[in-house]
Amino acid sequence: MKTYDTLAAVDLGSNSFRLEVARVAGDQLYPLDSLKETVRLAGGLGEDKLLDEATQARALACLQRFGERLRGLSPGAVRCVGTSSLRVARNAERFLPRAEAALGHPIEIVAGREEARLIYLGVAHSLPASPDRRLVVDIGGGSTEVIIGHGLKPHERESLHMGCVNFSQRFFAGGVIDKAALKAAEMSARVEVERIAREFSRGNWQQAVGSSGTARALREIIEQSGWAACGITADGLARLRCQLIKAGHVDALDLPGLSRDRRPVIAGGFAIMAGLFAELGIERMDVAETAMREGILYDLLGRFHKQDMREVTVDEFMRRYHIDTRQAERVKQVALKLLAASGGSDENDARFLDWAARLHEIGLMVSHGGYHRHSGYILENADMPGFSRTEQARLALLARAQRGALAKLPEFSTGVVPENDRLLVWLLRQAVILCRSRAEPHLTDATVEAGSKRIRLGLPAGWLERRPLTQRALEEEAAHWHAVGTKYAFG
Repeated sequence: MKTYDTLAAVDLGSNSFRLEVARVAGDQLYPLDSLKETVRLAGGLGEDKLLDEATQARALACLQRFGERLRGLSPGAVRCVGTSSLRVARNAERFLPRAEAALGHPIEIVAGREEARLIYLGVAHSLPASPDRRLVVDIGGGSTEVIIGHGLKPHERESLHMGCVNFSQRFFAGGVIDKAALKAAEMSARVEVERIAREFSRGNWQQAVGSSGTARALREIIEQSGWAACGITADGLARLRCQLIKAGHVDALDLPGLSRDRRPVIAGGFAIMAGLFAELGIERMDVAETAMREGILYDLLGRFHKQDMREVTVDEFMRRYHIDTRQAERVKQVALKLLAASGGSDENDARFLDWAARLHEIGLMVSHGGYHRHSGYILENADMPGFSRTEQARLALLARAQRGALAKLPEFSTGVVPENDRLLVWLLRQAVILCRSRAEPHLTDATVEAGSKRIRLGLPAGWLERRPLTQRALEEEAAHWHAVGTKYAFG
C-alpha cells in the first residue's frame, strides 16, 4: 500500500469540527496544523431528528474552509469521520453529498463503538507507558464514549446517547441553571451510566482519563479556581456545582478557564461528568490533550504499515464464525483473478473484494437457507472495529448479492449501485459459482470484458464441457443480470 509524508484527519463532532494535519516520520506523527470551529451540529437537530438549514449552512461553510487547507493532499492521505449527530440525523443522506462536495473528500459515519476505539487510540498514544488499565471518558456534543484499555489496545467500549449539547438543550433551555434542573440532569446521566457500571466501575481500572472539550474545560475551571492541583476531582465538581447554581444563568458564569464558546454547553457537560464520577466511583481524572482526531491519524497510519484494524477484524470474524478457510481462500483467489483479468486495478476495490470473499459464508452460522441474507445482516449490523458504517454497508451489499435474484435487491431494482460495486458483485458471484464444488476450479486462464451494460466471461476451451452443472448455473446467472439491465455472455 502507498505511504504518505503528510496525513490529515477531519472530526465532524456534534459540538465542534476539527481538522488535524500531521507529518509522518516512521511510526510517529508530528502535528503541522490544527483547526477548530464550533458548529454545534447537535444543536440543529430538532425533535424530528432533522438537521435544520441554518446548522447545515454553518457546517458547509466550515467544511469549505477546511477543504481549502486540504487542497493538494492525496485523497488516500485524508480521512473524514462523522459521529453522533450524523448517525441520528434523518436527513444525513441528503446532507452528506453537499458536505463532501464542500470538503472535497468522502465522509465516513462511524458507529458509537468505533468512535470509542478511535478516541482510545488517540488518547493512548499521548500517554506514557503504564501497566495500569485505563478508563477513558470522552463527553462529546451528542454522545459520550467510555472505554477501558491497556497500552494501545481497548478492551471494553461503549457509547452513550448523551452529550454536552443535547443535555444543555434538554435541561438548561435558554441558559437557565437552577438546583432542580441540575439535579434532574445529573440523575438522567446516572441512569444512562448505570447500565454500563458493572463493566466500567472502579474495580476494573486503575487510572481515569478524560478527553475532548468538556473534560479540558472542567479541568481548567477546577485548576484555575484552586479547587484541585491537577485534573478533575470529585471535590472540584462539587464546588463547581455550587457556582453553577449560584450564577443561575450561563451568561452570569464568571469562572476562570471557561471560554466564551464553551459557556453555553458547560452545564450539560458538567452534569454528565458528575454522573460518571458518581456511578463509576471516579475520585480523580487526568485529562489528555489528544482525542479522536489523533486516533483517526494513527489508525490511518496503521493501514499503511500493515497494521490495518480492518484486517484484524476480518481475521477475528473468520475465527468467531468458524468460516471454512479453504473455501474462502478459493473464492478469494478466483475473484481477484477475475478482477485482474477485467483490468480493474483500484487497490481499495481489490481490498473490499478480498474481505467480502473471506466473509461471504459468515451467515452459515445462522442457517444454511438464505445464508447470504444472514451474511449481509451480520456484516451490516455487527460491531466491526476499524470499519465505518459506509464500509460495512458496502461489505453487506456484496454478501447479500452473492447469489439469487438481483432484481429482488432494492439497490439493483432502483439502479443505485455504483458501477465499481456492480462489478465487484459480479466478480464475487462468479467466484462463488466457479468454486461451488468446494474444490479448486483449476481455472488457468480467463478473460473478462466489462462495460456499463455488458459483461463477457471468457473461459478456457473445453472447461465448461467438463462441468455441465457450472454451465447451467452460469446460464441462470446470465438471466439474473439480464433482469437488472446487464447483458452477460460467457463461453
